[in-house]
Amino acid sequence: MRVAFLLRRFPALSETFILNQITGLIDLGHTVDIRHTMSCKDPRNHPEVEAYGLLRRARPVFCPRDLPARLWGGMARLADGLFHDPGLILNSLNVFRYGREAASLRLLYLASGFRGSWDILHCHYGMLGNPGVRVRDAGASVGPVVTSFHGFDMTSYVREHGSDVYSYLFERGDLFLPVSEHWRKRLIEMGCPPDKIRVHRMGVDCERLEFTARSLRPGQPVELVSVARLVEKKGIEYGIRAVGALIEEGVDLRYTIVGDGELREDLEELARRLDSSGRISFAGWMPQNELLKLLRSSHLLLAPSVTARSGDQEGIPVVLMEAMAVGMPVVSTTHSGIPELVEDGRSGLLVPERDVGALTEAVRKLTRDPGCWSRIGIAGRRRVEEEFDLKKQVSRLEAIYREVVSEARCR
Repeated sequence: MRVAFLLRRFPALSETFILNQITGLIDLGHTVDIRHTMSCKDPRNHPEVEAYGLLRRARPVFCPRDLPARLWGGMARLADGLFHDPGLILNSLNVFRYGREAASLRLLYLASGFRGSWDILHCHYGMLGNPGVRVRDAGASVGPVVTSFHGFDMTSYVREHGSDVYSYLFERGDLFLPVSEHWRKRLIEMGCPPDKIRVHRMGVDCERLEFTARSLRPGQPVELVSVARLVEKKGIEYGIRAVGALIEEGVDLRYTIVGDGELREDLEELARRLDSSGRISFAGWMPQNELLKLLRSSHLLLAPSVTARSGDQEGIPVVLMEAMAVGMPVVSTTHSGIPELVEDGRSGLLVPERDVGALTEAVRKLTRDPGCWSRIGIAGRRRVEEEFDLKKQVSRLEAIYREVVSEARCR
């Protein structure tokens, strides 16, 4: 099959779940092309981007904000498009049908990236489903439009743009793939037809993630890790406060925070105030191979996700899947779809959001009883293998594609 992906940024360091999906489809023999609506200036890439030649498959379709540049680029796309695909290009300028999307030239820029033919168009994040169905309706040969929903596209984005922001998408889109039952219910509440919804999990490559039972040697400090973008919804502030309380109690542990983001400076200052011994450290961004080495050598993973003040929420963090797959007991929160992955008391521990006391107690419980780590790790690995294994999920996605394409041809 020929599959087109419509993404925000590509490559995006924090969206390994999309990268894994793309490379998994390529491994199955499918042709994947990538279109992205925002520029990506970060020069850092995961090794898979180069190994699979993904930059050659990717093409930007974003509309410049600068009006002269937008008009100049629009004229070039119009002239080229009229020669190659006049129907699509002229339809993309139909302001009577597409309103602001056409008048702003955004649809023209998008349409210029879809000259060709694909069996299916897969849009990641709800806000890209809308332009996805519009470019299909304008005449792009992209087949059925499938839209994955992850988290902020149903929380802060909806709060900002209104509860009817997806009305056109729900009517015209072919299939919707929330990453959790939690988001499936939310889609139905927002008016999405239930028969158009299928929960589809993100996944991790269990074959590549070697399981190692965790244990603690005499005199060895407990190695605690968080891996996250340093933004509010990741809840790292609460992890630092919990660890700071344990350090003050005299618990022998080290806490490594991997990732970068807008809150890093504030979080580093908080860590300095609560930890004069320097046991809380910030490692910045890590390539995937280095991150996996760190996970293999650490004992516990802390993922204290919260609902941000903007309403933004997680889907199901992939790092939780990775940690559980390699055998790490995890401590997280009863947030969004996380309880669908982490079974409290069996494959990890869950506490309420923003509850520093409960978070402290959960980490304290695990540091005091390293004998339970192996049991929790085995249960976590089994849970990931059952529902979050990448190869199983990509095979399921392939089956979903074939089903929706077959249904579209029968209409």
